[in-house]
Amino acid sequence: MKDAFGTPRSLLVLGGTSEIALATARRLIIRRTRTVWLAGRPSAALDTAAERLRTLGADVRTVAFDALDPGSHEEALGKVFAEGHIDMVLLAFGVPGDQAHDEADPLAAVRVAQTNYTGAVSAGLVCAGAMQMQGHGSLVVLSSVAGERARRASFIYGSSKAGLDVFAQGLGDAMQGTGVRVMIVRPGRVRTRMTAGQPRTPLSTTPEAVAAAIELGLRRRSEMVWVPGALRVVMTAMRHLPRPLFRRLPV
Repeated sequence: MKDAFGTPRSLLVLGGTSEIALATARRLIIRRTRTVWLAGRPSAALDTAAERLRTLGADVRTVAFDALDPGSHEEALGKVFAEGHIDMVLLAFGVPGDQAHDEADPLAAVRVAQTNYTGAVSAGLVCAGAMQMQGHGSLVVLSSVAGERARRASFIYGSSKAGLDVFAQGLGDAMQGTGVRVMIVRPGRVRTRMTAGQPRTPLSTTPEAVAAAIELGLRRRSEMVWVPGALRVVMTAMRHLPRPLFRRLPV
């Protein structure tokens, strides 16, 4: 169970090689988390991530998980919950896609949507149901400001995150009174290996900053977390700009 400050004793990460997820796991292990499951496709990177977390003193295990195979989610994730209660699930998998390429290759665009949205719907429902059965738990969903409004440069990725965000909001409402809560995290562009070489944008952030915001959100029992916090005001304004004006912005 979580302590008085909201720190989980056990954590399941969906997307076990995500830089944001691993930064969050490190931060939580330092606080109190003792059991960590990293779910992802079997790989040397997944094994390395688990070994590095073990050096911090946690019991870290891996489980094979493929976002693109929803039919396997109930069995794969069910094995984790069968080993003991999970206080927190961090849904952190996703792919950015390549907008120009994906516009010309519909199957590639579908893969982005299936990973970021369909896979997340399946895994999210499985985990929420399992936590409901145990009577407690937090589902933390990594969304994105890209889902706030369609942008020419990233509307395929953005649409998948918009779907995920709305799904997570509804799931949070459905879990009211069950002991399970859903927290949505909306970061701006995060500076990771995936975005290396891309120009920096205003209000961009880091995996460590997102991890700190997640921890604070858990303590505050927040339903929505923006990283950095100023993005909430910025996106509120951008959401209401007339479309002809919005199209002119360099976003």
